Amino acid sequence: MQLLTKLLKESNSAVIFSGAGMSTESGLQDFRSADRGMWNNRNPLELASTKAMKSNRSEFIRFYQWRIQEMMNHEPNAGHHILSKWEKNGRISGVITQNVENYHEQAGTKHIAKLHGDLGTLRCMMCKQQYESRLYLPPDPLTVCSCGGFIRPNVVLFGEMLPHAALDLAERLVESADLFIVLGSSLQVSPANQLPKQAKQRGAKLVIVNREPTPLDHYADLVIHSSIGEVLGEADRRLSEG
Repeated sequence: MQLLTKLLKESNSAVIFSGAGMSTESGLQDFRSADRGMWNNRNPLELASTKAMKSNRSEFIRFYQWRIQEMMNHEPNAGHHILSKWEKNGRISGVITQNVENYHEQAGTKHIAKLHGDLGTLRCMMCKQQYESRLYLPPDPLTVCSCGGFIRPNVVLFGEMLPHAALDLAERLVESADLFIVLGSSLQVSPANQLPKQAKQRGAKLVIVNREPTPLDHYADLVIHSSIGEVLGEADRRLSEG
């Protein structure tokens, strides 16, 4: 913790990279284990795909109704609020996230590169009209736009490219970073998992906070296998004490 606090104090442009571990500390079920019982032995990774959206639309909708409801049943955790505070104080420049729930926004963070999209919004596939995700929920889910187009969650499905705007912001943040902090990512999903390495190659210090080892642990300047909330809370306390 002493080294992390030192790195944060010395940094002029720290960037956060958040993954699933940030969400599970809010109580969300891990995406890759979401099929336990509820999905009749179906793999949720198959349901979060362009193929499912086209050929298995009823189950696709049902799956994302569950995900949206789960997001709404929980809220940002202490770590999200600390990051928002750090952004306001100029301690961090922004957040790059693999997560699709809108907890960073709810906590107040402004500069967010959402690499895998936003579960908090929907869009029509024909006219691109945007809607709030709560409208997808029963008893009267909105799945057809007034133009006749199918309304889908505004997330990146398997088989789709990452959004250009989010990638551009992520690249700008990586280029400016002198400290790159990974929070709760296994660093196994490409191409997002290349960003920490790119930041390191550009001269940034790399910190990884994750409960389990990652493929880039050997590459990092500091690795902490612990709770994100506890780490951020302790770092914030030490920073506040000067």
